Amino acid sequence: MPLQPITSDRLAKPVGPFSPAVRDGDRVYTSGQVAQDPATGKLIEGGVVAQTEQIFRNLEAIMSAANKSFVDVVKVNVYLTDIRHFAEMNEVYAKHFVAPYPARTTVAVAALPLGAIVEMEMIAG
Repeated sequence: MPLQPITSDRLAKPVGPFSPAVRDGDRVYTSGQVAQDPATGKLIEGGVVAQTEQIFRNLEAIMSAANKSFVDVVKVNVYLTDIRHFAEMNEVYAKHFVAPYPARTTVAVAALPLGAIVEMEMIAG
């Protein structure tokens, strides 16, 4: 079965040659999402809380386009440019999931696209 791209007019256009998400059978794999404003494609203003909230809005748009929701998410990868932002990111993150929580990896990285301070990707079943 070929991969099916998932797109939404509620998202900014990707900044490279990739789909916002793809479906492989019943699984949906999102590309990493930064806090792009869907209207402008530019990174939103604000710190890690504002960026994390925008990322969840973007990821919700992807899940909706794939007929999925955050309850279907089984794995999340989080990338932070400063691990000291972990607690703030985690506060926003906790608002979007209930037990049983998805598996998660959080790592600190040197830089992210568009100068973002946080990026997330998800796998939903």
